[in-house]
Amino acid sequence: MIVCKVRNVIDPAGLVAFVQKYYIDPVIYDTSYNPVDTITWAIILGLAIIGLLKLLGRLNILMDERLLLSTLPYILAGSSLRVIEDANLVAAPWRYLLITPLIFFLVFFITAAFLIITRKIWGEKFHAKYAAIGFLWTVFNLAVLSSLGLKNAWVIAAVFLAGSALAGGILFCGRRLSALKFLGERFNQMVIYAHMLDASSTYIGVDWFSYYEKHVVPTFFINLVGTAAIMFPLKLLVLLPVLYMIDKSMAEPSLRNLTRLALITLGLAPAVRNTLRLALGV
Repeated sequence: MIVCKVRNVIDPAGLVAFVQKYYIDPVIYDTSYNPVDTITWAIILGLAIIGLLKLLGRLNILMDERLLLSTLPYILAGSSLRVIEDANLVAAPWRYLLITPLIFFLVFFITAAFLIITRKIWGEKFHAKYAAIGFLWTVFNLAVLSSLGLKNAWVIAAVFLAGSALAGGILFCGRRLSALKFLGERFNQMVIYAHMLDASSTYIGVDWFSYYEKHVVPTFFINLVGTAAIMFPLKLLVLLPVLYMIDKSMAEPSLRNLTRLALITLGLAPAVRNTLRLALGV
């Protein structure tokens, strides 16, 4: 028998340094994303969708149009909560919970908790109460932010008008091109609208106010072409194939709607956050 000495192939110090560099420091210092944490959070998002789908099944809750619309106030609540951190209204260490991606987990668990509670109390008629809690949460956050005062109120109108015009133009073309007929579905339209608002807020923030993009891929293309206007075609190059595949390959309505809700969140959440930050001057 040959006895071999097994070497420790994992360097604990190196592992700690890796986690510190790619996961902890970006949260503590609220810096840009990096390729490592971007891939990690994307994987976690996919797993979260699967886990949430199973949770809804166990609770006998259908991920339908009513539930999707009732969840939208929680997206607004999460975005406005993020701006509260941007405005330095919360001190460390609690502020770390309000920095991406930790805030996504925080808002997810709070939303899930209210969903379960309202479902248990009001049964099948829980949707209005569930949405109302999210709406009141949003109002509370905005009341806190109102103490800062609006410094660039016109940004709100600019983002809304630009995003609406672009989304309207895309959907208008979609009605006349058979290849884009999937854009006739209402929630696909909401996805496009949310991301055009996001692209508009990013363009105004980067090109007009000298803010910077934190995500890896958009940053690469913005630096490549020298303007955040690249976000408009970039969004479409990603969203149109994804929405097409969702409609063609996802037969389960709950999974299809939950995936659309995730896409709406990925567009609407940063759009609201960016717009509020610019309007408040923080």
